[in-house]
Amino acid sequence: MIRSLLSGRSGLAILIDPDRTPAVRAEALARRAADEGAALLLLGNSFGPAGEGGALAARIKRAAPELPLVQFPAMASQLDANVDAVLLLSLVSGRNAQYLIEEHVRAVPFFERHPEVQAISTAYCLVDGGHVTSVESVSQTRPLPADKPEVAAAHLRAAALIGMHAAYLDAGSGASRAVSAALVRAARDAWSGPLLVGGGIRGADGVRAARDAGADVVVVGSAFEDEGARVVRDLALAARA
Repeated sequence: MIRSLLSGRSGLAILIDPDRTPAVRAEALARRAADEGAALLLLGNSFGPAGEGGALAARIKRAAPELPLVQFPAMASQLDANVDAVLLLSLVSGRNAQYLIEEHVRAVPFFERHPEVQAISTAYCLVDGGHVTSVESVSQTRPLPADKPEVAAAHLRAAALIGMHAAYLDAGSGASRAVSAALVRAARDAWSGPLLVGGGIRGADGVRAARDAGADVVVVGSAFEDEGARVVRDLALAARA
């Protein structure tokens, strides 16, 4: 049951940042994503509660009820009952206990109150994307080296051994370079569950490269949302190739 929402799902995921995306634009983006073939929507950022919170999640669900809405939370206080599932992230690339277990303990009351919201245990690996990202600043952890695929692979093997259900390789929002194909391939060899890859991915070629290397779901931020429906369509098609 825990894995059902991501198991077998592949394609494009659009990440909507509630701090950067007004509700009207978020609704339009969600509707466009559904119409053009995206696989799912992610909602969240690296800073915690922002924007319209639960009201925004509810509006996105009404705009695109057929697309799963999955929260990408920064902290337990951000958890939202209006989503279908939560990536319960363990920042396995870092060594800060707050993001390895503490926020998960704080999340327990939420999931007890809202058993309908799926908790997807996710091994979150921050990969060096060329400059300091919000995740690195907030978590006070160093990213994994971009040129050492074997290090990322070892982290994901460890996550599999302790029973995590999904993995997310992220170069971070606004990264100057995406996670390399070599690193994605090494992660795919090490990890049999759902694999998400995001950060620094620009254009259909970047999406296609991540998918060809083994990513199940390619995550793209909402910076492109003003460029029209064709951009979403091209990215979604590339993610299905």
